[in-house]
Amino acid sequence: MPKGDFCHIGLFTTDPQETKAFYEKVFGWTFELIPGFESYLMFTTPSGLGGGFDSGPNAEPPTATGPILHIEVDDIDATLAEIGDAGGKTIAPKTKISDAFGHYAVFADNVGNRMALWSQ
Repeated sequence: MPKGDFCHIGLFTTDPQETKAFYEKVFGWTFELIPGFESYLMFTTPSGLGGGFDSGPNAEPPTATGPILHIEVDDIDATLAEIGDAGGKTIAPKTKISDAFGHYAVFADNVGNRMALWSQ
């Protein structure tokens, strides 16, 4: 991994199983529970980027403030519909950035983490 690349993303959840179901269904992420770390649910995205959802006693609650992670998708409108079906909600609808930079939308997952979608 080149110096300066993200090597792990830490997120928060109040319900690991519901969070797991949401991201598996909508984005195809895979999950692993490490024995001894039951309050930290590890995930891997389709490209291999990894991270975890922390629900332990020192975890912050999910938040609608702070940095926004953008997830690349083929169809923002279809993905926003899937997000709604999975218990999330649209915060900002599909919005054009420019011809060169595509579109984005902002959503809250099923436990309240604010994230975004991006597509060309």
